[in-house]
Amino acid sequence: MEPESASDVAARLATTGYLCDGDLATVTFLALRMQRPLLLEGEPGTGKTALAEAIAESLELPLVRLQCYEGIDATQALYDWDFPRQILHLRAMEAVAGGASEGTVEEAEKSLYDERFLLARPVLAALQQSPAVLLVDEVDRADDEFEAFLLEVLSTYQVSIPELGTVKATTPPVVVLTSNRTRELHDALKRRCLYHWIDHPGLDREVEIVRSRAPEVSAELARQVVEVVQQLRARDDLAKPPGVAETLDWARAINHLGTAQLDLATAAATLGALVKYREDGEKVRHALDQMLRA
Repeated sequence: MEPESASDVAARLATTGYLCDGDLATVTFLALRMQRPLLLEGEPGTGKTALAEAIAESLELPLVRLQCYEGIDATQALYDWDFPRQILHLRAMEAVAGGASEGTVEEAEKSLYDERFLLARPVLAALQQSPAVLLVDEVDRADDEFEAFLLEVLSTYQVSIPELGTVKATTPPVVVLTSNRTRELHDALKRRCLYHWIDHPGLDREVEIVRSRAPEVSAELARQVVEVVQQLRARDDLAKPPGVAETLDWARAINHLGTAQLDLATAAATLGALVKYREDGEKVRHALDQMLRA
């Protein structure tokens, strides 16, 4: 059943462990109600991909994910033909028929492009399975041509397959696009979408997230971890400030070591869960020494 309000969206997402603020719940509700794609931008680790996963879980819909990368084209997003199976099919037909007349050759050619040989990639799969949630992850990593293709599909929710005809979604899929803003997306794509910038959560909300997603971590330890992470994010000299995912990993790692209260030795020993760059590790160790000795 479709959510009735923004607060209903927030409540449903919360059942999956995803805690969002009122603004994000509102834009998600509007995207669902207006059947518009939702474009989420923000720093890595702020919960953009997790929101799409939570929407799918809360609505009990299949999640179809298209991971974008440099050089991706329509073939990787739409469909391809299962060439090995087509060859086997031809050989089987030859074995049964023996010789082949002009008419049987034409029939064989047509049978090669039967739907059973079609390999549906994420965009086509979402249209076929809809209602579904289509996650187009890190769209900023793709190029301009792919953006134009994506815009065309999102305008009609249909694709044309020359050998089979047009495939159109009976119900438009819920589309969530994410971007880390490594480059600016074109205005045409943005106009098609509802937009929201996801920032890192505040202290209290991040503590809530840790307590919700990692209930085995004590309230005291969760708050200590989040306080440290929030101070690290405020620095401007880290190559990759820790996201919420890193906060969760770090809290769980410390908890697994049986530490009930954050201390310098345990914090330093578990830095691999928090920072992913050697240079950041040195800076964070120095910062931890100052924070935890204070």
